[in-house]
Amino acid sequence: MRYHQAGNIPQKRHTIFKSPEDKFYYEQLFGTEGFHGISSLLYHTHRPTQIKSIGEPKDVTPKIAVEKNIAPRMFKGMNVTPEDDFMDSRKILLMNNDLKMGLAKPRKSMDYFYKNAECDELLYVHNGTGILKTFVGDLEFVTGDYLIIPRGTIYQVEVNSEDTVFFVLESHSPIYTPKRYRNEFGQLLEHSPFCERDMIAPVFKEPKDEKGEFLIKVKKENQITDFIYATHPFDVVGWDGYFYPYKFNIKNFEPITGRIHQPPPVHQNFEGHNFVVCSFCARMYDYHPMAIPAPYNHSNIDSDEVLFYTEGDFMSRNHIDLMDFTLHPGGIVHGPHPGAMERSIGKKFTEEYAVMVDPFRPLKITEEALKVEDPSYKTSWLEESDKTIEDRSQE
Repeated sequence: MRYHQAGNIPQKRHTIFKSPEDKFYYEQLFGTEGFHGISSLLYHTHRPTQIKSIGEPKDVTPKIAVEKNIAPRMFKGMNVTPEDDFMDSRKILLMNNDLKMGLAKPRKSMDYFYKNAECDELLYVHNGTGILKTFVGDLEFVTGDYLIIPRGTIYQVEVNSEDTVFFVLESHSPIYTPKRYRNEFGQLLEHSPFCERDMIAPVFKEPKDEKGEFLIKVKKENQITDFIYATHPFDVVGWDGYFYPYKFNIKNFEPITGRIHQPPPVHQNFEGHNFVVCSFCARMYDYHPMAIPAPYNHSNIDSDEVLFYTEGDFMSRNHIDLMDFTLHPGGIVHGPHPGAMERSIGKKFTEEYAVMVDPFRPLKITEEALKVEDPSYKTSWLEESDKTIEDRSQE
């Protein structure tokens, strides 16, 4: 990320800073990785440490159904149950020691504040509009936005409809843009498929100078604990630094294409420790006169592969619905469904959009995932499936 400044800040850090009424403002260092990683300095109207009470922790550990998976699987995201509450609506489907991912379908806006004290969060807006409200400003979101929320951010999500859907990823490491697209100073390079202009910082809002009882649900080590604070958490009068939530819309990703089929790393959008996130976007197909646009069969030996289908018709699959997840485990060859390779030949472009996550350690499958699994997926590459699909289309 790049340096950003908003609101009022003192000329020199770690120095006396007062309001026009001669009251002290209170500085907070907001960052990760000790005092080594990127950070921001926030200036509060009140001390941000005034805890009035702490409730009993609620365990939210995902229940693992399959500890060791070697089978291709598909999970029908359309069948994940919506919930009124934002946190209750989070259904973790896949996880390992580096990350968790799944869907959230909140029907209502949050009437409390939330802080993930352990993980960075990526919320991809599959459907809906609203506002991500944070202590450093607001981000209005629309379908297709990635919301990158650093750990420790206090936020609320306001949704405008009951059919809002988020793809959710929680990362135990910071989520960054790919290192290979940045120079030694952190600036995105000319051949990067996106640039800093595509990354939108929060819009600063006037601070809330309020006292009372303010509920912040804090998540750490798979427990959510209710903290009651004496002052409103959005009392920041100004801040600056490199560490803040931001949004990036998938349709601002500029695909890298070639005369022959390009490998998945050209679609990379983000990375964390032991995983990458890619954006498959509308793009020109390969333009060699003998090109096969469909991906070749491949063995992702060193990683599992998860695809979340969000818009358009994915050309390498025969029976995929929007909001589906596919999981192809490391070590097992996978590729286009029967007929997909042949159908792709001669096509000039695709309108597909999907989010891909490649974890470099195997994923575990939760009970929530098995509730929405399509068990027929694992044998869907059999040649006989062509006839089955044709027969069904004529019924």
